[in-house]
This record gives sequence, C-alpha cells and structure tokens, in this order.
Amino acid sequence: MAPDEPTPEDRAPRPDERGAARIRDMPAPRRSVSVIAPLLRAVFAWPFRFALAGLYRAGVRPWHLTVASLVTNVVVAWLILEGLGILPGFLLLLGGLFDVFDGSVARLRGEESRFGAFLDSMLDRVSDAVVFGALYWELREVGLELEASLALSSLVISLVVSHLRAEAEALGTSLSEGVFQRLERVVALAIALTTPGAMLPALAVLTALGGITVLQRSWSAIRRLSRPQPG
Repeated sequence: MAPDEPTPEDRAPRPDERGAARIRDMPAPRRSVSVIAPLLRAVFAWPFRFALAGLYRAGVRPWHLTVASLVTNVVVAWLILEGLGILPGFLLLLGGLFDVFDGSVARLRGEESRFGAFLDSMLDRVSDAVVFGALYWELREVGLELEASLALSSLVISLVVSHLRAEAEALGTSLSEGVFQRLERVVALAIALTTPGAMLPALAVLTALGGITVLQRSWSAIRRLSRPQPG
C-alpha cells in the first residue's frame, strides 16, 4: 500500500542493545486522510506495534510481505472463480495485512528504496486487477450483470486513482489524499465476499466513493500544478 509522507512518530526506532526492537518503541500505523484509516489507526495501534515487532524479530524482509500479498490475492482470485464461499473474503484481509506491513518493516529495517516502493505499487495494481477481474468473470458467469459491471468499474477507478498519484509524483507533486483508497477497497470487498446480500451495495459504494476520490485527486493535482513555479 503506497504510504503518505511520514511524521516524526512514524519513523523507525533504534533497536535496543540486543538488536531487538521493543514493542513500545514501534511506530504506529501511518497517518492517512481516507475514510476508515484514522479509526483503524486509533483502534489497532498497539496490535499493530506487537505484530510489527514480531515480524522484525522473525527476520521478515519487506519483499517477503510484498510477494506474500500478491500470492494471497492470486489465491483469492482462484477461490472466487471456484465459488468457494466466504474464504476469499478472509484471505483478502490477510493479503491486505501483508500489504500494510511491508512498508512499515522496510522503514523499521532502514530498507526503504525507490525500487521497493515501485515494486510494492506495481504488485498492488496486479493484485487489484487479478481479484476484481476474477470477481467480474464470476459475477458474469452467474448472471449478475449489474454487479459484474460495478466490479469492472471499481477496477478501472482503482487504477485511475493510482495512476493520478503516479503522474503527479512524476511531476514533483505529492498526491495522497482521497476518501476511498486501497485500505477501504480491501475492507469493502472483504465485506462483500463474506456477507450475504452485501455484494451489490459494497460494489456500488466502491464505485461511487472511488469516483469521488478520482475527482479529489484530479482537482488537487490541477490546483497544485497550476501554481507558478518559484524562481
């Protein structure tokens, strides 16, 4: 998951003299301006620190989590195509957790790099395409045309949201705002896959709020890039 700019409290702590980072020294989840991220940051701050410390002590590297997230999402897509009940929804949350922790582990180990950020972003897009593509195919197969159309529109919108950020950053402008980002997409889709009758409303929310995020980022990019350059 592509992170926002770090605050001082997000920075990685120094390991103690035994080389093991202490749980109380772990950074909290990264700040975000999306819909549910502030709530999850407040509620899960200490469980997040505990899990992060465990990953650090276990020797897990950032790329392990990045690849694990992709593999999990591929399995989710296969399970969706097989029509195997609610299991894909729970595995989707697991893949989302891998994606949350890869950047945090990289910062904790001092292994942040431009290549790592590129790999993470690229594989996130692949994961989105695989999962939403499988969902679209399965919904079409069972005759749910409206839901299938919304799944496809959700995929397109998610790719546009990410593309807007990439284009803005290529022009030297940070663009991380938006009410509905990848965390919200994962949670909404997991609810859709695990709750009977939730598919249509969840996909409608994904499409509508994703569209609002596209408008937010487009407006922010236009406003920032239109400012006169100093000097």
